[in-house]
Amino acid sequence: MAAAEQERLTVAAVARRIGVAPATLRTWDRRYGLGPSDHQEGEHRRYTAEDVATLTTMRRLIVAGVSPAEAAEQALAHKGDIKIEQLVKNFQVRSDVVDAIVKAAQSLDRNFVDALLRQEISQCGVIDSWHEVMVPVLIIVGDIWAKTGEGIEVEHLLSESITNVFRDFARQVERPINPRPVVLASVGEEVHSLALYALNAALAEINIDCHVMGARTPLEALSKVVNRSAPPAIFLWAQLAKNGDPIYFKNIPDIRPAPRVVLGGPGWDRKQCADIPFAEDLSFACSEIKQAIGA
Repeated sequence: MAAAEQERLTVAAVARRIGVAPATLRTWDRRYGLGPSDHQEGEHRRYTAEDVATLTTMRRLIVAGVSPAEAAEQALAHKGDIKIEQLVKNFQVRSDVVDAIVKAAQSLDRNFVDALLRQEISQCGVIDSWHEVMVPVLIIVGDIWAKTGEGIEVEHLLSESITNVFRDFARQVERPINPRPVVLASVGEEVHSLALYALNAALAEINIDCHVMGARTPLEALSKVVNRSAPPAIFLWAQLAKNGDPIYFKNIPDIRPAPRVVLGGPGWDRKQCADIPFAEDLSFACSEIKQAIGA
C-alpha cells in the first residue's frame, strides 16, 4: 500500500486528531467545502495529510476568535501554517486569550497551546502573563476536573506546556547580574513546582539567574546546595500545609553573607513564619529577591 494511501484518515479519526465532533467536520464540509480533497460520491470520506492540515488551521482560527466563515476562507486560501501573531492580534481582552488556551488544551493541541503561551509572554511579559492568563486558565481547568472528575489530561498538558515555556525563557539569561544563583525549591513532599518556574522566568526577565531544585526537595539536599553555592536568596514554596514545615527555613546552614529567605504558597502557617518575608504574588517575590542581590 502506498504511503499516501496509508495517510488517509476517516472522519472519526480526523475528528479525534483535531478535537472536534465528527458532525462538525460534516458541517464544515457541507457549508464551507472543507471536506476530503478527492472525495468521490458513493465512497467513504478519507482525508489526506493536507486536508488535516487545513482543518487544523480552521479549528485554530475559530479557537482564536475568528468566525467560522472567515476561518474557512483563510484556511482554504492559506498554504503552510498560519502564524500565531495573525491569530492573537484579534484578541481585545485577556479573557479571550484565556478562552483560546483552554479550548486548545481541551483539544490536546500542545503546539498551539505552546505558541499562544510564548506569544503572550513576548507581548505582555512573564508576570502579567502568569497572573492574568496562566493562573486563570489553570483555575478554569482545575474547576472542571473538580466538578466532573474529567480533564486531568488537560491539566497535565497545560502544566507541562507552561513549565517548558518558562524553562526555555529562563535559558535566555546569558550575563546574569548575580554571580551566585538564587535557589528555588518546593519543600518536603511538595509535588507542585509550577510557581518555581514562573518565578525563575520572571527573574530571568530582569537578568537574574536561578537554580531550580524543583519538587520534593528534602532539607538535606537544600542544605548541601546552600553550603556549596552560597546563594544571595532562597525561595521556598509549599502548596499544601503538610509540607510547610518551619524546619526548612529555620535549619538553613549558617553562611556569610546570610541569604534572604522568602516563602511562597498557601501551605505556610503565617504565624509560624511571621519573621520571614512572605510573597503574596510573583511581583513581591521578584522584589524581595532583587533587594537581596542589590539590584
